[in-house]
Amino acid sequence: MSDPISEIKQKLQKEIDQLSHELNVLLPKEIAVARAHGDLSENAEYKSAKERQSYVNAKIGHLKKRMGDLGMLNLTNIPKDRSGYGSRIVVLDVHRDVKIEYKLVSSEEADAEKGLISTNSPIGRALLNRKVGDEIEVTTPAGKKAFEVVRLLTIHDDE
Repeated sequence: MSDPISEIKQKLQKEIDQLSHELNVLLPKEIAVARAHGDLSENAEYKSAKERQSYVNAKIGHLKKRMGDLGMLNLTNIPKDRSGYGSRIVVLDVHRDVKIEYKLVSSEEADAEKGLISTNSPIGRALLNRKVGDEIEVTTPAGKKAFEVVRLLTIHDDE
């Protein structure tokens, strides 16, 4: 089994590195150039650079927290008999009589068009800790949906 958590961490670290470069190298140059234009109270370039600096700083903080959260995730603690992170779950959409396959993933991996749904999304949360035969009702932005779990492969089965 490839380690999806390591891949996510690498992706997050790359983004942190890029943002840190912007925060520590590019933005100070922009701010210095804007300061050289004079009156800071009416300097749109200066205000824009300072706002971007605040945003980048907050984003780096968020990404570092996410890295810490991922560091505490232990894939061996995921249940073997119920759905969890990495599970492939086939559900029957009761209203449309259609089978749909989802894979429960992290928010960084999510791609709804490919059936990769985040465990933080409404449907993803509703599908966590489910077994074959469970019936689920979930409220989504598109309205209420009713599902029945018809097949389940956990991350342990998918090796």
